[in-house]
Amino acid sequence: MSSKTLLKRIDWLTVIIHFALVGIGWLGIYSSTLSEESYSIFDFSTYYGKQLFFICASFVPIIFIFATEANLFERFSSLIYVTSLLLLLGLFPFGKTIAGATSWYNLGFFNLQPSELVKVATALALAKYLSDIQTDVKKRKDQLYAFLIILAPIILIVLQPDPGSGIVFFALTFVLFREGLPLYYLAIGLIILLIFVATLKYGTIWVVIGISILTALFYLTKRASFKVSTIPIILFFITSILISISVKFVFDSVFEQHHRDRFSLWLRLEKDPKKLEKIRKTIGYNTYQSEKAIESGGAFGKGFLQGTRTKGDFVPEQHSDYIFTTIGEEWGFVGTATVVLLFSILLLRLIFIAERQKNPFSRIYGYGVISIIFVHYLINIGMVIGLLPTIGIPLPLMSYGGSNLLGFTLLLFIFLKLDANRLKEWD
Repeated sequence: MSSKTLLKRIDWLTVIIHFALVGIGWLGIYSSTLSEESYSIFDFSTYYGKQLFFICASFVPIIFIFATEANLFERFSSLIYVTSLLLLLGLFPFGKTIAGATSWYNLGFFNLQPSELVKVATALALAKYLSDIQTDVKKRKDQLYAFLIILAPIILIVLQPDPGSGIVFFALTFVLFREGLPLYYLAIGLIILLIFVATLKYGTIWVVIGISILTALFYLTKRASFKVSTIPIILFFITSILISISVKFVFDSVFEQHHRDRFSLWLRLEKDPKKLEKIRKTIGYNTYQSEKAIESGGAFGKGFLQGTRTKGDFVPEQHSDYIFTTIGEEWGFVGTATVVLLFSILLLRLIFIAERQKNPFSRIYGYGVISIIFVHYLINIGMVIGLLPTIGIPLPLMSYGGSNLLGFTLLLFIFLKLDANRLKEWD
């Protein structure tokens, strides 16, 4: 494909939104980390200077992607996936530990977090497997292999330990539903999550009583209509009870203390108002200050570089996980609504692009991209405004970090390359 033809086929709306989000993110990083000692935007000892370098450096993989034959991404997807898992394994003997998690390689000029790149590799590998003509996602064996592709990196990332990054990979299960996975799997997942949260909030006894009542009502009123045999109902009842009973063990023995504290804050498990307020101002300090900063921005914000809470460094990690806070304080509701609108348009555009693909691999990979971006965006915004517990997930394309920017750039532009090649016959 000639360069002229390629330029015509690139989806420029997606490219423009990509760089708009990157640009807004950089302005937020600049504002939240600017100090009296800062003089030049090219000062690479500062966060904004480093991020500017990462932005400029991101053009290198973009050029490489568009110069590469599109079918090579499908052909070498398995090799890329295995290599990415080896990168995760290499962290245990050679990784750098930051904030208790061995999740980075120290490359001297910056720290590389391979989990960001593994998202790309896993999306490619899953697309390769599901697009195979012999794969049928309705078959149990094929379902198992697909889940193993997703679970392998999750296990290695959680062991670092970095459960927040591991959670994002579950987003790829949405791809399986798009390709025909029965929806009862989604129902099972939601039921398990509901039982877990309800048990933490109300206790095992009340949840067991609730499950018993609901099971009895279903058996008496729906059994005849849906022609459900007694055995599945009994199995559902026993499994639900066992899940509820195991919640306390998982919460006390598997979760780290800071995870327990965050769930306690999120679900208001502490009954004493004074203790709850204390937890909110210690464990939930970031979210508490983030909410106050966004609230203080009002409709139009305080103005660029005028955020008093941003300048006062009230919110830790405001240049990374909490970059949305800076937008809220300085640009107000108009700024935050603009960011939400840009992400919404981006996701809708990607869905449109995915649906027009003629190659199954391209379509499936596209939905992998959509799922990962959506879950990152949803969790980060929910975390910042206090709707979800803090689990340390960056805002795509906007938060500080070379690995974050590199990962999402690769993720997005590989899909754009596949889309630009959609009318060409594949080898």
